[in-house]
Amino acid sequence: MVSWWNRKRAAQLASAWLASRNPRNASPVERLQLDDVSPELDVYLGQAAYLQLSLYETMGRAGAAAPTMSGRLVTGVLATTALERHRTIVAEIERGGWAPAELMEPHREAIDRFLLRTSGADWYESMLTGYVTAGILNDLFGSLLRSLPLDVRQRLRTVFDAREEPAVVQELAVHIEQEPEVGSRLAMWGRRLVGDTLLVARSALASHAREDQERLEPVWTELIAAHTRRMDALGLTA
Repeated sequence: MVSWWNRKRAAQLASAWLASRNPRNASPVERLQLDDVSPELDVYLGQAAYLQLSLYETMGRAGAAAPTMSGRLVTGVLATTALERHRTIVAEIERGGWAPAELMEPHREAIDRFLLRTSGADWYESMLTGYVTAGILNDLFGSLLRSLPLDVRQRLRTVFDAREEPAVVQELAVHIEQEPEVGSRLAMWGRRLVGDTLLVARSALASHAREDQERLEPVWTELIAAHTRRMDALGLTA
C-alpha cells in the first residue's frame, strides 16, 4: 500500500481530475457497479475505523490553534463527530468477531502519511482539511456501504452523513469574509488536497479495480462534484 502514498501519484490524480473537468474530454464511460470496486468487509471496516480515529486526533490537536473561541468549538465538533463515527465502526468490527486494532493496523502507515502531508500550516488550513478530506472520504465510504451486507448497511446507514459540515461552513465563511486573503489561500489549499485525498479513496477500493482508470472515472466524477459543492458553500473555487 505504501506505493500509493507519494506526491507523484497525487499529482497524477489531480491532473486527471483537472482534465476530466474539461467538457472537450468528456466521453461515454461505463458506470462501475459498487460490487466491482468494494473491498472485503474487514478491509473496509479497518480502514474506515482508523481514518476516523486519525481525523479525531488531528482535529483535536488543531483546536488549540483556533483564533477564536467559536473556532475552537467548531474544531471540537469535527473531532467529536469523527470519534463518534470511529466508535460506531469499531462496534461493527467487534460484532463481526474481529479485533479492532488488528483490522486497523494495516492502514496505519498510509493514513498517517496522508494526514501528515495534509495537516495544514495553520488552523484555517487544518479546518479546511477536516472539511474537504473527511467530506470526500465519507462520501466514498458511504457509497461503498451500499454494497455491503444488508444488516451492516442498516447499522451503519447514517454513520457517514455530513452532520458536522454546516457548523464548519458557517465558521469558516465568517473568517473568509473578514479576511479575503484567507479565502484565496484556502482555495489553493483545497485544490492541493484533492490529489492526496483521491489516493486514499483509491486505496479504499478493491485492489483489482484501482488501475482501471477509464471505468473508475465515474467514481472520481461523483466525488469531485460533491467536493465542488462544498467549496462553493464557502464561496471558494474548487
